[in-house]
Amino acid sequence: MKKKVLLLDIDEVLCFCGFLEAVNEFLGTNYEIDDFTDYYIDEAVIPKERFEEFNRFMRNRNQYENVFILPGAIEAIKLLSEVYDIYPCTSCINPFDVEGSGKLFMDKYDLLRKYLPFIDPSRFIFTSSKHMFKADVQIDDRLSNLDDNIETRILFPSYHNKDITDEELEKKGVIRAGYDWREGWKNVLKILLPKDSLKS
Repeated sequence: MKKKVLLLDIDEVLCFCGFLEAVNEFLGTNYEIDDFTDYYIDEAVIPKERFEEFNRFMRNRNQYENVFILPGAIEAIKLLSEVYDIYPCTSCINPFDVEGSGKLFMDKYDLLRKYLPFIDPSRFIFTSSKHMFKADVQIDDRLSNLDDNIETRILFPSYHNKDITDEELEKKGVIRAGYDWREGWKNVLKILLPKDSLKS
């Protein structure tokens, strides 16, 4: 039986990269991920007059070298890969530094090879145009990335999407996988896998 296709976002779904750690190092601050409600942390805290300096600071770093893998992510994705053909679908463009974004492709490729070795690299999709791809299921932490043409769309909980109302999601036909990123993958499994296939 042919498996259904699942488009899987990476940032804030598989992991938190080392971006916030770099921001803290650059500014001498101690921000934590839940301190934010805006998606673009750099836009929220980096002074505009220091943006170019920060971009130069980031260009030589591999922010995917020491990532924080979200609780249960690897185990859940491995379970889902037995039922779905999973295609990691993720952007590698920094909109604030397009010129310096090339390195992100290699760094994120290495991240996927390291943490998702059970997914064929030929399925890796690096793009910001996620609406170009057909699938049966899509998991993303950004509502704007969820494609109306995909039957099952799951909003993964993250620091920046807690204020999206249930009414708005219901109107768009999107399922929320909870409100806390610490519980996100438990909720995804409840949505996508039959109950009798889950461990108690």
